Amino acid sequence: MRRHWKQLAGVMLAVQAIALPVMALAVGIAVAAVYRHIEPVFNPPYGEKPTAEHVVPLLVAGCTLFVLLLVTGVLSMAVLTTLCPAVLKEAVMGRPTTFRAMWRAAIRRTPAVAGTMLLTMLIVGSPVFAVMAVWLPLMLSSASGETAPALIALLPLLLLAALPVSVWLGTRLSLAPVAVVLEGAGPITALRRSARLVRGEWWRIFGITMLAAMLAGAVSWLIQMPFNLIGMFAVIPAVADQPEGSGPTAGVITALAIGFFAMLFGGAVGQMFQIGFTQLASGVLYVDQRIRREGLADAILAELAANPPGTGPAPTPPQPEAPTDT
Repeated sequence: MRRHWKQLAGVMLAVQAIALPVMALAVGIAVAAVYRHIEPVFNPPYGEKPTAEHVVPLLVAGCTLFVLLLVTGVLSMAVLTTLCPAVLKEAVMGRPTTFRAMWRAAIRRTPAVAGTMLLTMLIVGSPVFAVMAVWLPLMLSSASGETAPALIALLPLLLLAALPVSVWLGTRLSLAPVAVVLEGAGPITALRRSARLVRGEWWRIFGITMLAAMLAGAVSWLIQMPFNLIGMFAVIPAVADQPEGSGPTAGVITALAIGFFAMLFGGAVGQMFQIGFTQLASGVLYVDQRIRREGLADAILAELAANPPGTGPAPTPPQPEAPTDT
């Protein structure tokens, strides 16, 4: 992060500069499209219930907006997840890189990384999905009976049983995005590669991953806290001085804008560090496992001896041979 912060920060800022306006535009269009239905649904006349004429447009707009925001968020996260292993590859080879090269590398492998992330989420969430698939029909069938309270109490126990399985699966597949970028593998192949590399080292990889996530979360919070305080101190005095019953003044609008952008900037910087640190930690774990199991260090030294840094583009690390179980 210290040596390649320009490339990391540059691509991350570029992604957020594209994703955040797209999300804001989608929210604005959705609100504008159903604005006249909001008050009849959330503030209907006394004694009346919202009608389908107003509820249905809100539901349609809400579902459409959710899908658009989800797709935009997944694609943005996929680009950032692709970027970190791409930078790591050049760092491991001891070669300099540029913003343009990293942007191209991240965009090129984004579809495969996005597919890997979606498959991982489905696999990791499968124990919870299975619990809900069993519990919901039972709950619906006995909603009017005496067993309903017992089934409600049973759900937390089932989820507690499913959670360790999800954690085990998540750790086992945690190196898949890195394999997609560094090996050019497809989603299925990358998931299998991650499972092989984690086999026998689950507790070590789980511990390091958790430690990296906690450190990244703590530092991200520390980064965001000053900006959140600036935003609060900008907004509270202006709102307190606002005359009761009057519309917002120019000072209040200015204070709200300053507070909003301060908190938005702090959140963006904190998120950049959190994503970058955790993804680079996973990438280093991947490289470490390949060095321990597949002789990647010797292969890199041989590549560098044949093509020293600065003489040409970074070579692709050799594809590993199929590991044999011992």
